[in-house]
Amino acid sequence: MTKRIAKLILAAFMVASLAGVASAKTFLSIATGGTSGTYYPLGGAIAQAVNKGAPDLQVTAETGNASVANLNLIGAHDIEIAFAQNDTAYWAYNGKMMFKTPIKNVRVIAALYPEHVHLITLKNSNVKNIQDLKGKRVSVGAPGSGVEADVRAIFQTVGLKYSDMKTDFLDFGTTTQRFKDNQLDAGFVVAGYPVSSIMDLATTKEINLVSFDDATLGKLTKDFPYFVKSSIPANTYKGVTSAVKTPAVMALLVVDEKVPADVVYKFTKALWENIDVVHKAHAKGKEITLKTALNGVTVPLHPGAAKYYQEKGMKLPK
Repeated sequence: MTKRIAKLILAAFMVASLAGVASAKTFLSIATGGTSGTYYPLGGAIAQAVNKGAPDLQVTAETGNASVANLNLIGAHDIEIAFAQNDTAYWAYNGKMMFKTPIKNVRVIAALYPEHVHLITLKNSNVKNIQDLKGKRVSVGAPGSGVEADVRAIFQTVGLKYSDMKTDFLDFGTTTQRFKDNQLDAGFVVAGYPVSSIMDLATTKEINLVSFDDATLGKLTKDFPYFVKSSIPANTYKGVTSAVKTPAVMALLVVDEKVPADVVYKFTKALWENIDVVHKAHAKGKEITLKTALNGVTVPLHPGAAKYYQEKGMKLPK
């Protein structure tokens, strides 16, 4: 892919030479994630919904490498629209964490659904709250990952340091495997529930998920605006029979600011007026609602999206 935005401008002036009538189509691609994840099928459903509601747009979903890679595509103007977590979008816009150079052209179309912090423990580990991690063996996410950056933010809020515990920097799969091998007392995973690797772990080990108290959640969401208060329902995982209060980040649909405002307005309007297509396509799709479309928005809204939300009488985020 090269500079795709130029194609958007040119597409507005395309005519069908055979029929002699205008057949202007604006072509948009959505960068998602791997085919085995949640972003890819939802991206396809969103494309279907928009194509249904805006005949002059032609939207397709493409496989991607999720948040960091997708935001880099936006920064290079190599994709028009992409999925990204709101924490990663915040870091990209501000040039923090894994982004050495700010990506100032990223804008938001909508918040989609929450991706929850899972603080996993074994029931015999004596970890009842986050302060109990002191002196324990804890997986804090892969080095430089979004999970690890989220853990650092949480620890800053609650006054913990890596030196307070024995830390391992592990990805999702390795974290759950270490639990199976009795090499961990606690581990962090950030993803939309249910997480298949945690479900698998719960079939062989008696697990628990640590709840965050209201004061901690309140301070965390104030300190770091990309977190939202949320919960994981009881019985999502075998043996976890009570609801778990926990912070979450939001999956966002982001867009290059150079995409024209009228195009983004049409996209946004068509998405929400045909959201039933998305609800039917995937379990997570049911969590995508207009009511929560501005939750956890951490970078500026695109003016085209903002126009639609203003028409619906919604209060825009600062």
